[in-house]
Amino acid sequence: MNQFKGLKLKIAKKKAKICIIGLGYVGLPLAVFFGKKGFFVYGLENNPSRIAKLKKGKRYIIDVDPKETTSLIKKGNFFPTNNEKVLSDSDVIIICVPTPLRKVKIPDISYVVAASKTIKKYLRPGQLIILESTSFPTTTREVILPVLKKTKLKEEKDYFLCFSPERVNPGDSKFPLTKIPKVVGGLTKKSTALASDLYSKIITKIYPVSSPEVAESAKLLENTFRLVNIALVNEFAIVANKLGINVWEVIEAASTKPFGFMPFYPGPGCGGHCIPDDPMYLSWKAKKLGFKTKMIDLASYMDHYMPVYVCQRVKDLLKKPMSKSKILIMGVTYKRDVKDLRESPALEIIEYLQDKRAKVSFYDPLIPYLKIDKINLKRARIIGSLKQYDCVIIVTDHLKVNYSRLQRKAKLIFDTRNVYKKKYNNVISL
Repeated sequence: MNQFKGLKLKIAKKKAKICIIGLGYVGLPLAVFFGKKGFFVYGLENNPSRIAKLKKGKRYIIDVDPKETTSLIKKGNFFPTNNEKVLSDSDVIIICVPTPLRKVKIPDISYVVAASKTIKKYLRPGQLIILESTSFPTTTREVILPVLKKTKLKEEKDYFLCFSPERVNPGDSKFPLTKIPKVVGGLTKKSTALASDLYSKIITKIYPVSSPEVAESAKLLENTFRLVNIALVNEFAIVANKLGINVWEVIEAASTKPFGFMPFYPGPGCGGHCIPDDPMYLSWKAKKLGFKTKMIDLASYMDHYMPVYVCQRVKDLLKKPMSKSKILIMGVTYKRDVKDLRESPALEIIEYLQDKRAKVSFYDPLIPYLKIDKINLKRARIIGSLKQYDCVIIVTDHLKVNYSRLQRKAKLIFDTRNVYKKKYNNVISL
């Protein structure tokens, strides 16, 4: 039996052993869903803290119940480890490592390269390698494949290679991983077929495409679409403020159109890994091909300007100099009810205010302290002390905050998230 047929049969019978490299917000949910379907899953993770938390039944990913991981570990379906040798025992290897953006807006694929080199050491006939980490088009073919080619094994004969973009939306109970259609693009139809068979065991709908490049580009188009539209509505919010009208009311009115319009909402800036960073992979790749993207770059500039705009609005609202003002940042994670600080606009706002010598505090029910770059703050106790602040800036609208009490007690609130639908004398909207 050839390697393709052998691996296809293993997947069909759920006998294929899976190794997921990286147990973050993408990798860990994958491991749990495969484990619950009866597959044996290795979780290869180089962060010892994560492994310890998994074994002790402690949560570090919002979408994964520690009881589920503990149960899978006890049943023998899930084995988190930092021992890379488990790769040789795995039939399917899924790469879910970070792909950050450097400060000069150049993609950092060092984690993908490192994972590829580790896989190469243990590569054997009959393995399927899937990249889920978001990156620029051609990463699968031009970065991973050349590393694996250094073995004596032949791609699409001895081993198979595919790209399938992650589409995880942390904290979204409406669209769990299993209900989000899965795009799959292999080097050939064989890789695509194997990956499609695998994912169909846990995901309702599989959408195969003709190549890894199409799959890679689809992911970037999804997030670029969001970046551009968020930038547009942010700019619209600035214009609406100049006109003296409520941008949220404008959006609500426009949303009554049953075709040709999709509502996006303004805010203090984009956060998380996907929206601020992913489109810049496409921009970088385009420059390599001799084309400068204008729409993407302008949208990125607009969204990165929003934290500055928020601070400027607050400065205009204060009745005293910034250097003599006390400001409370309400919510510092990048997204409501998600314990994740990646690219959070709150961090930029805090740094900007501190540079202007304002006395800045923060409150976030999910974050006890901030120690990032120049920021070193402990969570404030806000009970009975709201009057001391000259302004409260709502940056992240966590549900576990008493906004009614906040409105009654605070001198001034700058609401960037439209928490307050009614008009209040002490509340100013973005």
